[in-house]
Amino acid sequence: MDKVKSVFLLVATLAFAVSPLLSSGFNGFTAGQFPIPQDDPPVQPAGYAFSIWGLIYLWLIAGAVFSLLKRDTDPDWGRMRGPMTVSLVVGAAWIPVANISPLWATVLIWLMWGGAALALLRSGAKDRLWQRTPVALYAGWLTAASCVALGLILAGYGYLSAQAAALAMIALALILTMAVQVQRRDTPEYSLAVIWALVGVIVANIATQNWAVIGLAGAGAALLAYRAALPRLKDATAV
Repeated sequence: MDKVKSVFLLVATLAFAVSPLLSSGFNGFTAGQFPIPQDDPPVQPAGYAFSIWGLIYLWLIAGAVFSLLKRDTDPDWGRMRGPMTVSLVVGAAWIPVANISPLWATVLIWLMWGGAALALLRSGAKDRLWQRTPVALYAGWLTAASCVALGLILAGYGYLSAQAAALAMIALALILTMAVQVQRRDTPEYSLAVIWALVGVIVANIATQNWAVIGLAGAGAALLAYRAALPRLKDATAV
């Protein structure tokens, strides 16, 4: 079964990676997709931040190929393959759904995050660069992306103002990230992906001088960086 799961993981990874090429692509939700148009929402990172997907796609493919060729029956990899495959299968269908319905896309991206986070928590100790790192980057970016999507829904459907939604979802992303950090102190790559998104939020809000969002995102990024570095600082001082 482990070998079969390795094949499924690779197929799911490839399907996820090529989904932007097989669809019309995705350049973000449009303002008109919401009952209350979302023009320049403060919860959304600057466009350049989404370039991280290129790195994530390539690293996930490399890890899945390594898993099949070198670790197909290794139990250290076995526990993470199931939830990771589910997340990627959902992700392969995400762009077509997102171009039609932001609401359903938000539901799907939270399912993707759940599978990715569980896969990270189940990742073994071996082969950090091939197993934990790509999963951590994927899960970290999804932590931010799922909160951004939910923030757009809350503002776009009038449950919160755009400003309140941004602040609430940044706070939620920080809470989720710190909860995962506690479990995976050995994988700072997860936090780095979230920090990358928070910096993107800061950049996106500089032009409007939205100091509340900039301040919360900046303080959150600094806190996550400190918590991610703390185990390594303790190890260094113990030597």
